[in-house]
Amino acid sequence: MRIDSYMAVNQVYGPKGTRRSPYAATSAPKDSLEISDFGNAYGVAKKAAQESEPVREDRVAEIKEQLANGTYNVPMSAVAEKMAAKLLG
Repeated sequence: MRIDSYMAVNQVYGPKGTRRSPYAATSAPKDSLEISDFGNAYGVAKKAAQESEPVREDRVAEIKEQLANGTYNVPMSAVAEKMAAKLLG
């Protein structure tokens, strides 16, 4: 039996070491997350909707009926007061 042939076969089929690609990065990039302005606005709107009072279906039906009949009327003073309150407050 020739030992030198065994060593040659062992080198061919033996365990291989891992080689790194020369193009591989030395350190892994860090993951990051950026939320767009639209995503932020959507989140704020969703939270506000969840925290708001439930819809008063009876009041909505009443206003719809008034609009359909042409009898829905809001005094301009009430509109002005609401606009002033939004701007000032």
